[in-house]
Amino acid sequence: MSVTPELPADLSRRTVLRRAAAVGLLATPAVGLLSGCVGGGDDEPVEQAAGEKSATNPLGVKEDAALEVVIFNGGLGTKYATDVHIPSYKKAFPKAEVKHSATEEVGTVLQPRFTSNTPPDMVNNAGSKLMDQGALVQAGQVQDLTELYDAPSLDDPSKKVRDLLIPGTVEQGTFNGKPYVLNYAFTVFGLWYDSALFEKNGWTAPKTWADFTALCDKIKAAGVTPYSYAGANAAYYQYLVLLTSAAKIGGPDVLKNIDNLEDGAWQAEPVKQAAAAWAEIGAKYGNKAHLGLKHTEVQLQQNQGKVAFYPSGSWLENEQAKDTPPGFKYAVMPVPSVTASDALPPTAIYAAAGEMYFVAAKGKNPRGGMEYLRHMLSKAGAKGFTELTKVLTVVQGAVDGVDISPGLTSGNAMLAAAGKDYFSYRFDAWYKKLDDEARAATNELMFSGGTAQKFCDRMQKVADAVKKDSSIEKFKR
Repeated sequence: MSVTPELPADLSRRTVLRRAAAVGLLATPAVGLLSGCVGGGDDEPVEQAAGEKSATNPLGVKEDAALEVVIFNGGLGTKYATDVHIPSYKKAFPKAEVKHSATEEVGTVLQPRFTSNTPPDMVNNAGSKLMDQGALVQAGQVQDLTELYDAPSLDDPSKKVRDLLIPGTVEQGTFNGKPYVLNYAFTVFGLWYDSALFEKNGWTAPKTWADFTALCDKIKAAGVTPYSYAGANAAYYQYLVLLTSAAKIGGPDVLKNIDNLEDGAWQAEPVKQAAAAWAEIGAKYGNKAHLGLKHTEVQLQQNQGKVAFYPSGSWLENEQAKDTPPGFKYAVMPVPSVTASDALPPTAIYAAAGEMYFVAAKGKNPRGGMEYLRHMLSKAGAKGFTELTKVLTVVQGAVDGVDISPGLTSGNAMLAAAGKDYFSYRFDAWYKKLDDEARAATNELMFSGGTAQKFCDRMQKVADAVKKDSSIEKFKR
């Protein structure tokens, strides 16, 4: 069964992943942002820089206009911005001052600036305290990127930027028919392990649930925690693999129904089966002490040979580069099939364009912000990013001939084996309340003796509340 990722066609409250992950303005609900005067039509107009359009300046950037970019300092670091993308922009516009800043708390730092209509020009919206992207779009704070995607590529002026991207990239950041967000990193998700450790112990990456639990028994007997994640801030890693199991059991429509707030979507049998299977893993093979740890702390334990399997996206290898000992070889495997009759094959995976970048519509230099993204979407910009982060981008062919690391090699092989059988969800980026509840409910399931039924009941209750809340704009795919 081939599955191509269904992408949002009718949006209006937010997008992505958030990283691979999650989305929200701090811990405040979206309505808090909207009531904070972030997008009224009565705001004073901002004087914005603009220059003459030409073949070499198709977006009409003012050549000496300052540009401000803010990058999330997380698993991908910031060197790709300081060493690759900013120099590329500066080469094209040497008179322009490019102000760069990095932060681990995007929402904390930038929410006040968007509230006061003094935002930076380009933002990498990511991390556990990222901004609610949908609320920003709804408030008119995000630049429509249609002009960027229709502009000529830096690599081949005869082709538009959009034509050189992995199919689905533009749609991934589309809200109500308009593209507002560039999801730049193409991330694969699965269970990560040290292939050197596995080879040493004669352990083989399992494909079935029975093989998975049998191997976990062997690993536990060897004095190693078979499976874990960090409950303090990385519960979305775990609910991602839980929902991956649900999609493999029942097909990708299980996730589509969740995204679309269909009645009873969280009570679907595949979701219950997946939750029950993972509850058993948490009870038998996890480490309850990890509930209060952060992701890097549990990841360090894996580097030290204390944890075997760890759920994450392909940013993991780069994030742990400084702590990875010699001889440790990152590898990744698909989430094992739960049943013998799963709708999707064992090779099916969660994979998607993620890592949100957007241009502030009320910034001083939105044209410069779009041009900055155009440089990111060049092959040189994408290749440099991958070399520094060990993560793929949405630019086709950007890593041809690049000598890549063990983890990226493994991830590429997993993606190739999946073929068209990859999928994703959107609810975490569209509805922060659901993301928050999914994290809490997952921690209860995995660390505190929760049950599959209680997990489904918790999630359904909040999904129903979101659906009935007229102040929350709804999205559909």
